[in-house]
Amino acid sequence: MTEGPGSPEPDEFPRLEQPDKPHKTKTMYLPDSSILTNIEVQGHPRLKEILFEKKYILIRTLENRLYTDDELARLPEINVTHTHYKEWQVRKHSCQRLIRYLSTRRRSPEILEIGCGNGWLSHQLAQIPGTKVTGMDINFTELQQAARVFSNDPNLRFIHGDIDSGILGARQFDCIVFAASIQYFPSLKKVLFKTLSCLKSGGEIHVLDTPFYKPENLERARRHSLAYYTSFGYPEMADYYFHHSIEDLRPFHHVLLHNPHSVKSRILGMKSPFPWIRIMN
Repeated sequence: MTEGPGSPEPDEFPRLEQPDKPHKTKTMYLPDSSILTNIEVQGHPRLKEILFEKKYILIRTLENRLYTDDELARLPEINVTHTHYKEWQVRKHSCQRLIRYLSTRRRSPEILEIGCGNGWLSHQLAQIPGTKVTGMDINFTELQQAARVFSNDPNLRFIHGDIDSGILGARQFDCIVFAASIQYFPSLKKVLFKTLSCLKSGGEIHVLDTPFYKPENLERARRHSLAYYTSFGYPEMADYYFHHSIEDLRPFHHVLLHNPHSVKSRILGMKSPFPWIRIMN
């Protein structure tokens, strides 16, 4: 197990930018999930999940993070004038690194992406020859769009549910990915221990595109998030966004495949401000 690299200093917290001006809400026309053959739906969702999704989708609308079907199909490529163009350059870079890494595996991996959202990364991973990919999320709105937009990909399926719901059954995977999603789990240790039980022997967990903090910076990060959501008029959303310390990884056999604060990263000008963490069972 490697030592944690530290985390962004207070003045290096990733900026959470709002659109410069109001924009029209994009309407996603969602079909009845019963006509989509590439999505598996659990029983009735819990009230807590329904309330979270409604507020989450509203915030994503205000942030200009909902995409049309055509835009989604092209991600991570996006128009240079888009509000989040720079962010998507980071996401594209981390996606390409992960694909290069997984493409060198001796066997074609069976991959689970937890918190896949609209499924853009799951779709990209499914292009690795021989790979089977499952995208999982509790966000039914975007998951239905993912199932529709990527319905012609035979190597990709989606599951609506939570990893704790039992919907996976006894299924196990070679690789489990958290991309910009592990911050929505209140306990890093709990979700990682649970995820390890879903890995095949020799399997790996990959965590990317999520900030990690030094313990002394956690409270500042929480205040930053509260101020951000308050600016939209929904301070309660800060209760669903969690800040994890790099120290929480100590119980796990982990390696930093990318350390954004290393001398090498700074000299080479590597694009991602987030660590890329591999955890093995």
